Amino acid sequence: MSDAAAWRDPRKYLWPLALVVPTLPLHGWLLWRAGHDWGWWLAPAAVFVFIPTVDLLFGDTTENPPEQDVPRLQRARYYRALTYLYLPLQYVSLVVCCHVWTHADLGPVTALGLVLSIGIVSGIAINTAHELGHKRERLERRLSKIALAPSGYGHFYVEHNRGHHVRVATPQDPASARLGESLWAFLPRTVLGSLRSAWHLEAERHRLRGRSPWTVRNDVLNAWALTVLLYAALVAVFGPRVLVLLAAQAVVGFGLLEVVNYLEHYGLARPLNQAGRHDKVDPRHSWNSDRIVTNIFLFQLQRHSDHHANPLRRYQVLRSFDSSPQLPAGYATMVLAALVPPLWRHLMDRRVLAHYAGDLSLANVHPPALPRLRARLTGAPRAAAR
Repeated sequence: MSDAAAWRDPRKYLWPLALVVPTLPLHGWLLWRAGHDWGWWLAPAAVFVFIPTVDLLFGDTTENPPEQDVPRLQRARYYRALTYLYLPLQYVSLVVCCHVWTHADLGPVTALGLVLSIGIVSGIAINTAHELGHKRERLERRLSKIALAPSGYGHFYVEHNRGHHVRVATPQDPASARLGESLWAFLPRTVLGSLRSAWHLEAERHRLRGRSPWTVRNDVLNAWALTVLLYAALVAVFGPRVLVLLAAQAVVGFGLLEVVNYLEHYGLARPLNQAGRHDKVDPRHSWNSDRIVTNIFLFQLQRHSDHHANPLRRYQVLRSFDSSPQLPAGYATMVLAALVPPLWRHLMDRRVLAHYAGDLSLANVHPPALPRLRARLTGAPRAAAR
């Protein structure tokens, strides 16, 4: 037996740690019941303090599975079962949070912690939906929509697969952030643009088949219908007061997704070829992070370059490439940096410029930021650059 044939996934029994995330509100609830109001802040602290800290301790890994082992790993049911298990844990946490929200007298700080806790679970569930929604198996695609229902972001199922993956790293993609564009400018553009794009893609699909888009076969409408049914069921059980929680956690959830979108392709561009079309997607068009711990908790979402180049590859076989631009830290840390535009520009603008050897024409640039970026390259004062 060759060494390659004997290869075993060194993280095989670490992947279940990803299922800790949807249980964090349950741990917070137990701490709260024991008299510790701060328990509802366990999830934000775990995701944005503990995981980035442990990331620093364990560092990166660039190890890739041998290609001859990839088919075997892809077929292994163990890995896909972990993504399936996220959903029942997600829904149990949602129901528990709805119960506490409607039956307990929470102070504003405690209530905010509860909203953030279940919102983070809903947001990271979109990553699970992302993993499931790319697969050919009908069950996985249906589970993807169920994972999206709590966040009300069912149109992601259409827009991500048929919109973002086609237009990624181009000015036409609402989910690809531009060099010099702040998160706060990006958010309305991506939220509204992705919604419009998803509806247009689905309406066009049905038009080409000679039928109205107003049908249950419309993947935007049937995904949204799952959210309506879920919310209606929770209102029937817990009363209309629960709608405040559901709306707030949905905003946190899809907001978290869009912050991750912001950092995944910031400033990166696919050039136009002689035929006037954008070059094929390759590992240079996504920011990567090989931080071990965050990749375990996010089903290896941070190996984003391979995902875009090969969207059908399952998370356990995604590869690290030397040609992929690397983030300075894991996603959890970079999400916090993105919230502060000057810090983000300090960390990332120079990395984008270095990736393109200082040639702004090769980057996906936010037009209003051009004078500032040109001034930075020339060393001239910004006023002179105008």
